[in-house]
Amino acid sequence: MKTLLIFPPQWMPVSPHFALPTLLGQFEGSGYEASVLDLNVDFYNTILTKEHVQKSLEFGRKLLPIIKNNIKHYFVQGKEFEDYTFKQKNEIAKASMLDNLLKKYGKELDKTALFIDKSVEIIKSKQYFYSPKMFVSAVKNINLALDICSMPYYPTKIGFTSYINELLTLDYENIKYYVFDETTNIFKEYFYSVLEKIKSEKADYIGISINSSSQIVAGLTLAHILKKETNAYINIGGNHFGRVADALEKYPEFFELFCNSVLVEEGEIPVIELAKYVDGKIQIEEVPNLVYLKDGKVRYNKIVEPRKLNELKTPSLDGYNLSQYFAPEIVMPFPASRGCYWRKCSFCDHDFGMYYNIKNIDKLIEEIKTIKEKYNITKFEFIDEAISPSYMEAMSKRFIEENLNIEFFCDARLEDGFTKEVCELAYKAGLRMVLWGFESGSKKIMKLINKGINVDNRLKILKTARDAGIYNFAFIFFGFPAETKRSAMKTINIICQNTDIINSYGKSVFTMGKHTKLREAPEKYGVIGKTKQVSEFSPTYEYTAKGMTKKELNEVINLCTKRAQEAYGNALSFHLISREILFLYLCTFGIDQVCNYKFGE
Repeated sequence: MKTLLIFPPQWMPVSPHFALPTLLGQFEGSGYEASVLDLNVDFYNTILTKEHVQKSLEFGRKLLPIIKNNIKHYFVQGKEFEDYTFKQKNEIAKASMLDNLLKKYGKELDKTALFIDKSVEIIKSKQYFYSPKMFVSAVKNINLALDICSMPYYPTKIGFTSYINELLTLDYENIKYYVFDETTNIFKEYFYSVLEKIKSEKADYIGISINSSSQIVAGLTLAHILKKETNAYINIGGNHFGRVADALEKYPEFFELFCNSVLVEEGEIPVIELAKYVDGKIQIEEVPNLVYLKDGKVRYNKIVEPRKLNELKTPSLDGYNLSQYFAPEIVMPFPASRGCYWRKCSFCDHDFGMYYNIKNIDKLIEEIKTIKEKYNITKFEFIDEAISPSYMEAMSKRFIEENLNIEFFCDARLEDGFTKEVCELAYKAGLRMVLWGFESGSKKIMKLINKGINVDNRLKILKTARDAGIYNFAFIFFGFPAETKRSAMKTINIICQNTDIINSYGKSVFTMGKHTKLREAPEKYGVIGKTKQVSEFSPTYEYTAKGMTKKELNEVINLCTKRAQEAYGNALSFHLISREILFLYLCTFGIDQVCNYKFGE
């Protein structure tokens, strides 16, 4: 009995996603054979070729007049977009996007196709990757090439870091439309091109990992094809459907079209038990965390507490072709803990379905040594929700004692425990960057989100880390229900006035997660009236609040971008497209050179 684990598009293709190496490691210790296919990175390698880009460009140019002619038959001047049928909306959007791209870039699109192979080589090669101008030029060309590859499938648009379709709402019928509509599904042709490769694995059980809304259309397209074209048992896992599993009850058809079952929450125990079921060793009711169709009804099996990290086998990259990834070195995603040790922030539900537990330092060292020696990987991204100051101190001491010689980055909370001694020790152990949850410059908002830190001490901690040689990346967000323009301006000001210790930042717009404490008691946070789920298969909710209007929120976001451009200048960090790539630059050049490099100077 064999299992095949598949990671579908769309995800940033710079390193393996942590989920499948983790599960593969558990299979290798279970007695069941398993292998992995990262179809996400293979998809990018397949379409980012001169031949494919030229073919897409030629098709897009021929398609535009055909679509325009179709639209003439139903387009009415002055008619609202929302009043057209859904199919017509897709055609109108397709024509508009094709027209805009062809007018904006013209003959430059032909050059993009000619240089795409070289651009991919630059991204993957140590020789060229660390030349900022060459790297940024290559990324620009790749992004334009991906726009060209999307032309036949607009309004679906694939990017290096995104899957975008403004008409995708994550309602069941809407998702079905984009899975089965060949004029907008950019993934279907690719999946059929690798179908024989998948079949050659001779898998009895195929698991498809869907971790984000960006993977839904691709993941379900693949699931449908494999359910139709193979005899394998098809299971969908990953983070996304676990967050909206209750919505599946209304749709028995989901299991008829796409899969035999869905696994929710942590999968290390359930995937092995599901293998036992497929192998005929146990009954389906005995598989924990499983959602499936039986006798025409959607059934939910019991949820079990996952294994502790100390009990898990070392993640495995066996079978991965690491040279496929779009970076010259692999940055290995790796957990030292699971869940959040604070778990009280009102705005956050990142650790939904997780039971907090922490990895023993001995186990941590053993796994890092194995990965380093087996796969020649020396760069790590700790994917913990946050590493505490005490754990950072303990693991840093051991890294130094064991002479690990690795470099890493992580997320952390701005806690007083990050002292000068801890930060200097961590830097010596290999810490090069911390992604800090700064959130807001407003004390009122920080109190409402219940961050649980000394707000007045944040800048001191950032200075301490920066003095130790650590690069500070600050997460901020706008649009919390009670936030006013005045509160938002405090965030903008504190970011722009402290560029010496806040080396770069990432901004987002607040969305109310389905499993947040805020949704459980919205009246505490200025939410007016009832909350309502955005779409059936969306993990976020709509609400009305006392804070900023949408217009004011957009003004604040635009102002933040403008002010930050003035404060930071044309900084290198804003061109490096992902935190993993920024981290690789820091490891190669050091913090001062990265921070001081400005384009155009």
